[in-house]
Amino acid sequence: MDQLNIALTVVGGLVLVVGLLSSPLDRSWLTAPLFAFLFGVALGPHGLGALDPSQWGDGKRILEETARLTLGISLMGIALRLPPNYPFAQWRSLLVLLGIGMPAMFLVSSLLSHWVLGLPLLMALLVGGVVCATDPVVASSIVTGGVAKENLPEDYRHLLSSESGANDGLAYPFVLLPILLLTLPAGDAWLYWFAKVWLWEIGGGVLIGVALGWATGRALQWSETRGYLDQPSFLSITLALTLLVLGLGSLLGTNGILGVFAAGLAFDQEVGGKERSEEDNVQEAVNILLTMPVFILFGLIAPWAEWRALGGSGLLLALLVLLLRRLPMILLLRPGLPTLRDWPITLIMGWFGPIGVSALYYASLVSSRTGYDLAWTAGSLIVVASMLAHGMSAAPLASRYGRWRRIHEPAREP
Repeated sequence: MDQLNIALTVVGGLVLVVGLLSSPLDRSWLTAPLFAFLFGVALGPHGLGALDPSQWGDGKRILEETARLTLGISLMGIALRLPPNYPFAQWRSLLVLLGIGMPAMFLVSSLLSHWVLGLPLLMALLVGGVVCATDPVVASSIVTGGVAKENLPEDYRHLLSSESGANDGLAYPFVLLPILLLTLPAGDAWLYWFAKVWLWEIGGGVLIGVALGWATGRALQWSETRGYLDQPSFLSITLALTLLVLGLGSLLGTNGILGVFAAGLAFDQEVGGKERSEEDNVQEAVNILLTMPVFILFGLIAPWAEWRALGGSGLLLALLVLLLRRLPMILLLRPGLPTLRDWPITLIMGWFGPIGVSALYYASLVSSRTGYDLAWTAGSLIVVASMLAHGMSAAPLASRYGRWRRIHEPAREP
């Protein structure tokens, strides 16, 4: 019971501090996820010892489920933030990012793991799958804060949001492919991957999400027109929709994470301007509330001994993944991304592809399904490197781009 009360005190106090200092934190190198992680480290077995996750059960399993819930809430918030019909209007750019860029990032990360750590190819593919997605939780720090809104183009922020929203669920097939090849005969593995994973888990997850999101939006309209809602709570409805899709998706064996994003997009098409005005604040408030626990928990169970065992190879892998996983792909794909209309914003898009909660989720999933902990060790180390590198650079890069834009854009006007 003391552990529970300490945890409640820590989470509540940290969320309160982050809420009261949101503007200074937004403009500093110390992002909320990094703050929460360091707080977890300080209170955990390697710090003050106030919290001991070994008493709670399987720490990685707890982290996996906490990350799944956090991703669901974050993806719903992203879907509601996007303009109506945005994915349809920008389908070409999203197809380039998700259909070409994401597989390329998966392969680059896998090859780097194979080369730097000397892993067998299938094991390296596990690490590549874990870190290939752009994390929506950490990415929110550059698309929703005051610094981002003041300095970065709106169309860029929407593109990064939609990419991170979709590729979180789409990373699942890349993670599962090496797992299947390790546990099944090659022919059965490929058949399962195409028929079960892509057609049912991905396709079925999207269809279920769209159906539930559309039905919930229509039901909200129906209830409002008949006066059945006394004080309609947009927050409770979208939270309930998130939990419904996550839970039902898991029960039916589909990808609930991608389903939540699809549900949010479908729901958003049905709600009107009055409801839309509430979307940002309520969803982002809950997103912050849930971001703190997952990164505190990560700080508590961080595998320090395993990181030290990787030595310089682990640090080299993290550095190379941050530099080579995304930036070269975005530079090569720029002709197919009209939103990236100048080189500075292209470089920002290429650099800022944070690795965070989604990688923790998939790393925990790989560990629980295969017992192969090196994917967890390497993936979690890359998450810490990303929090440091992307967290420390987000606000300065956004501010610098804003200054560049204010100088150069007037010169372009006729």
